[in-house]
Amino acid sequence: MIPTKAAIIDMGTNTFHLLLVELYDNKYETIYKEKIPVKIGQGGISQNIIHPDAIKRALHTLKHFRSMIDGEGIQNIFAFATSAVRNAENGNEFVRQIKDLFQIDVNVIDGKEEAQMIYEGIRFSGSLNGETYLMMDIGGGSVEFIIGNSNEAFWRQSFEIGGQRMLDLFHYHDPILNEEVDNLTYYLQEKLTELKEAINLYQPKGLVGASGTFDTLTDIHYASLNQSKPKTQQVFQLSRDGFEVILQKLLTLNKEERLNIKGMIPMRVDMIVVASCLIEFILKLVPVDNLICSTFALKEGAIAQLMGKHSMAAAVNG
Repeated sequence: MIPTKAAIIDMGTNTFHLLLVELYDNKYETIYKEKIPVKIGQGGISQNIIHPDAIKRALHTLKHFRSMIDGEGIQNIFAFATSAVRNAENGNEFVRQIKDLFQIDVNVIDGKEEAQMIYEGIRFSGSLNGETYLMMDIGGGSVEFIIGNSNEAFWRQSFEIGGQRMLDLFHYHDPILNEEVDNLTYYLQEKLTELKEAINLYQPKGLVGASGTFDTLTDIHYASLNQSKPKTQQVFQLSRDGFEVILQKLLTLNKEERLNIKGMIPMRVDMIVVASCLIEFILKLVPVDNLICSTFALKEGAIAQLMGKHSMAAAVNG
């Protein structure tokens, strides 16, 4: 069957991703990909608005994305926005602006839908088998948790406790104070009671982290061993001990010092401290020896869904 070209735009609270792909029946090829730290949650997420400066950054980035899409002659554009936009009072107006300026229809997905797409992305990466896993994706605005295996997701939920929110609420000093870490832990205990109940019910045996923070943690781990991560690999392991070494470092360094850690990227340097505290909290609920880190998440889940539709169309037309 003739491949279909498609563009996926993932408008995350922290990062905007553009992925241009060619879809086949059971695989895809990446034409181009780019990520830009737009940080649309900055300055407004705790007040449920998108700050004017953040809107400017977003529109500037989307203009660039639109020109890349047009350069490839792609008609099929799948754009979706998550926590920062779905909770913002000016979110609908922002979406209308994007439609007027760039003729891009943005689908503002709810938390359950976001969690399902993340699950499909993780499954697509080959991270799962018949075992039951807890999967997590730490976004800037929300954190998605899914419990399931390679066949299905038994439970999925989105919590509005993302990196930008935790940063605004708890990370006032740099390095972070012990007291701030304690306050963050109490907050997570309060916010994640439903997750604790689900863990008790389904008893996951493994923990999978999707993309973002987990990509950076594995980058740092590999860099500490003077190794580079294989570019074509989608699944990495990070030992609990390896994670603890990185966490202790992050808790004692200020921003400038964190930037000097080998493997750190500037777009992750602010949120990685609170995000790692969240991972530590989860490791107490699901104590594993190794963290599985999937480079696939939301946007790859969108590709998996599109490939399913592509195959169905082929079957109907064939």
